[in-house]
Amino acid sequence: MPIIDAQGGKWFDELDVGQIYRHAIRRTVTETDNVMFTTMTHNPAQLHLDAHYCATETEFGKPLINSYFTLALIVGISVGDTTLGTAVANLSTDKVRFPKPLFAGDTIHCETEVIALRESKSRPTQGIVTFEHRGFNQNDELICILQRSGLQHKKPR
Repeated sequence: MPIIDAQGGKWFDELDVGQIYRHAIRRTVTETDNVMFTTMTHNPAQLHLDAHYCATETEFGKPLINSYFTLALIVGISVGDTTLGTAVANLSTDKVRFPKPLFAGDTIHCETEVIALRESKSRPTQGIVTFEHRGFNQNDELICILQRSGLQHKKPR
């Protein structure tokens, strides 16, 4: 399938399995992002908040970016190109993996592939789409991959 330079949310019937959207938004992650997200979600893990602990007690040498922030950022970057104004609801998030750590100062870029489509049996004006979102750091190393299914509007007739 061809790679598509995305321009906005897509209707269910504009999607094809195998389409890959390379998202133009890139985002450098900061220490403030990590501390705010981690504390807002009441996660006290030293791996995200304690630089001394990370420097002396971990293999990483510095705090890791909270993986749920990473996940939310990657999905968020995809929205404008895939589901903005056309999504009804998220249905599931599956097969989430973080093959490489993310650190403050790293810059994320993402792509989304349509991996499954099916008509809704109970909602004739909607369908179910499954996306695979992939996030990469500035060295093009895969830092996060996940599958997300959602209910999507069909193009109004």
